[in-house]
Amino acid sequence: MTDERHAAALPAAQGGEPVLTVVTGGASGIGLACVRRLLARGDRVAVLDLPGMQARMGELGASVSFYVCDVSDEASVRAVAERVTNELGAVRNLVNSAGIIQQRSAPESLDQALWDKVVTVDQRGTYLCCVAFGGRMARQGGGSIVNIASITGSRSVPLHAYAPAKAAVISISQCLAAEWGRSGVRVNSVSPGYTLTPALREAIDRGDRDPADLTRVTALGRMVKTEEVADAVEFLSSGRASAITGIDLPVDAGWLVGAPWTTYGGVPEARAGDGGAASSAGKGGQ
Repeated sequence: MTDERHAAALPAAQGGEPVLTVVTGGASGIGLACVRRLLARGDRVAVLDLPGMQARMGELGASVSFYVCDVSDEASVRAVAERVTNELGAVRNLVNSAGIIQQRSAPESLDQALWDKVVTVDQRGTYLCCVAFGGRMARQGGGSIVNIASITGSRSVPLHAYAPAKAAVISISQCLAAEWGRSGVRVNSVSPGYTLTPALREAIDRGDRDPADLTRVTALGRMVKTEEVADAVEFLSSGRASAITGIDLPVDAGWLVGAPWTTYGGVPEARAGDGGAASSAGKGGQ
């Protein structure tokens, strides 16, 4: 990235003019945490989400614009990309957080329509938004894309639609990083671990998920907060990450490194007297 492109991508908090960032799925969960974090650094933010989600944006002020968009529909994505550019100006950052999850299911009993829906939203939707906004970034001389993937995209789990779709998101990010790198566009992904989104909290409250199962194998002994994922997204979309492209950044409280330890009896407990990471400020997110 040239000095000019680097300077153009700087958010207001780093000395540049306020930049325009698009966040898909920005009305809830990790996407909403990203919106708040990007507003805090001085960005103008355009949120793309489904009808009925706009009511959640009122608290965030005039720096947020809301656009109805079905990320799985090519015509919808292209039309919104054109409208955002015409109404708000050049988009410098894109955060693709729109996605849907699935419950555990054996492949024989997994409804094919559900498999298609998950893959269409999580994989196809991410790709369509990357092309619609990233192509413009390449032509205008630079920008940053951060795609929300998942740790399930890097391991074998019984989520036969969601995990392959998220693995594809990681691959899409790497392919586009090379495709657009010489045009000044950086493309990275962030893979959250089990994150305390409203959806996960509701599942825990219903008894569908046991918090102990979600934290037992993590190196830090806890789940992830949405704000921690947003911090990683903010970093990768900032000038501080100007030489970073094509990576997948796990934000998982050490799930990826801790899980294999179950073969050896599990991750060691905190050493006596040292408190440990799980008893520090991070544990407050549970």
